[in-house]
Amino acid sequence: MAQKAEIRSTLPARILAILRIFWGMALIYILLMTLFRIAEIFLVFQTHVLDFTPSEVIGFGMFQDLGWNLYLLGLLFILHVTISLVSTKISKVLLQITLTIVLIVHLALIFYFLKTLLPLGKDLFAYSWNDLILTVSASGQLNAVNLILGGLFSAFILGLLYLGTRLFKFGMNTYLILTGILYAGVLGITLFPQMISTGASETRRNVELNKSRFLTEEAFDYWMYGGEFYFDFYLRGTNDDLIVKKEFTNDEFPFLHKNEYPDVLSPFFDTLEQAPDIVFIFVESLGKAYSGKDAYLGSFTPFLDSLEQHSLVWTNALSSTGRTFGLLPGVFGGLPFGEKGFLELYDEFPYHNSLLSVLRDNGYEVRYFIGADRKFDHVADFLEYQKPVQLEDESTFLPGFQKAPSKNGFSWGYSDKELFINGIQKLPTDREAPQVRIFQTQTSHDPYIVPERDFYQQKLRSHLSNTLGLNADQITEYLAYEDIYMTVLYADDAIKLFFEEYKKRPEFANTIFVITGDHRLPEVPMASRLDRFHVPLMIYSPLLKRRDYFKGVSSHYEITPSLLALLEKQNGISLPEEVIWQGQVLDTARTFQSLIAMPLMRNKNQLVDYIHGEFFLSDGQVFLVTDGLNIDPIEDPDALNRLTGEFEEFKNKNSYMVQTRKLLPPPLTANK
Repeated sequence: MAQKAEIRSTLPARILAILRIFWGMALIYILLMTLFRIAEIFLVFQTHVLDFTPSEVIGFGMFQDLGWNLYLLGLLFILHVTISLVSTKISKVLLQITLTIVLIVHLALIFYFLKTLLPLGKDLFAYSWNDLILTVSASGQLNAVNLILGGLFSAFILGLLYLGTRLFKFGMNTYLILTGILYAGVLGITLFPQMISTGASETRRNVELNKSRFLTEEAFDYWMYGGEFYFDFYLRGTNDDLIVKKEFTNDEFPFLHKNEYPDVLSPFFDTLEQAPDIVFIFVESLGKAYSGKDAYLGSFTPFLDSLEQHSLVWTNALSSTGRTFGLLPGVFGGLPFGEKGFLELYDEFPYHNSLLSVLRDNGYEVRYFIGADRKFDHVADFLEYQKPVQLEDESTFLPGFQKAPSKNGFSWGYSDKELFINGIQKLPTDREAPQVRIFQTQTSHDPYIVPERDFYQQKLRSHLSNTLGLNADQITEYLAYEDIYMTVLYADDAIKLFFEEYKKRPEFANTIFVITGDHRLPEVPMASRLDRFHVPLMIYSPLLKRRDYFKGVSSHYEITPSLLALLEKQNGISLPEEVIWQGQVLDTARTFQSLIAMPLMRNKNQLVDYIHGEFFLSDGQVFLVTDGLNIDPIEDPDALNRLTGEFEEFKNKNSYMVQTRKLLPPPLTANK
């Protein structure tokens, strides 16, 4: 009896101690999360020029934090109490370490967001460790000073959490009330929908998001549902409102259709007496927002602007992805994304054709030049599948060229001017066969370190005041992104240098140049969710007989079918009877219209956007697309259901392709 009485007498004290430990640390955690949110709002408005105010996002942001904190603390409370039944000391230490890690990770996610204006999500799991380390090294954030500061701050948080267990000493009733409020809050937050602003502004939505909650939900979705496959794609959506009415021929290969693409480019060219060379210039992070006619931030590419006057220009052009990984598969084949981008299928590429392979089979030689490592993102694997005759990267540069300025000892490779000059010097002197030549730049990429910094600082200020005609206050706002705009000016100068040198070559007169950006850079705030995909697209050639601007919506997917149709009509090249291009053909309408349908992949693992005609589906919300690729949210249940069904149709076919690797029938089984 005495022993039972002793147990009864110590149980309340033990429960009180368990609750005191939990709530002492939990209140410190809530306080720090609140301070982190205030600091995040302050710093994002200090670092970036945004078109909304802190008061417009602070409420939604706090509600996001509330939901995350309630779920996290509700789970940790159960674990803490359970482990405390075994050992209070072990539970205390585990809780202290867990909350410290959560806070440090959350702070790191905030700093990542402040740099990129994008929350870290599923794309974290799409890169290899080598690529992740390479990217972090390039940013200059992985250094001894930051590691030491991180260690010191972790120790500080550990100390604060311990202090909380000493500072907050309440009675049993208070702790029980706090626990009741916690789980009532969990219930309430579960019953009510997620409170976050709706609208076209992706940047505003990103500011409001709780970065830890977003990463956790994305990780859960990736690990739980990333490997599921659905193959129900036999009821095909209509394509009657698109430029090309595709006739699909084989359900076993759901992307396969007859090659019936009209030639829309011949009316703009003189008669091609011999097969022309085709030169692609892919410009890193070149968005329409800051390049070309009607760039809403003002154009920072004066040479390309002058080249536009002699070119075919599509002002409403889209990339297929929000990062570089989709550039080559998109431009050269309109190939499906797979789970993490087509390049990630490198270990066993599905049998496929591309512009490069088709032209190779017609006697063309393919040559590729980049100043970085061709192995990054498995670019080399994709290109080697196409069997080029020349594949040049940073490891094959001629002597005498200097690598780009480094940050903390790391450099992506050679700057754009070096890329072009080295590439031209390594071209054959005699042209024995028609050529496809690809030049891909990389200077306008994080960490945005420009060569000749003093020169470009002066050039940027002159451009802002004299060319764009900005006042002092506006110039100050633009200089918040000084490094970025300097690299864009530098890339434009590099392209100018390339053309000055290439014009000296005899093959220049018989060359078609295709110039585009891979995506818009995210660090300068975007106007809308579609803005990240809006890129310049132009075709320049001495063979053009007239220039023009087109407002019909087109994309990277349309480049391959359009060029092949041109070469088939003009030069009689042989084309496959069946193809897998997802695109249409370049729309040469001079007034705005949208006759394409395509998925858009923001980041690796993030496939949430789809466009069909003048409707854009993003995160389950429908927008109306207008000239300039501006979007406005609309309430249209019929459009929502139709686009959602089409999007799911693509996802199903895409998943089937990943699982079966059936994209194009190999030659022996092709139905010819």
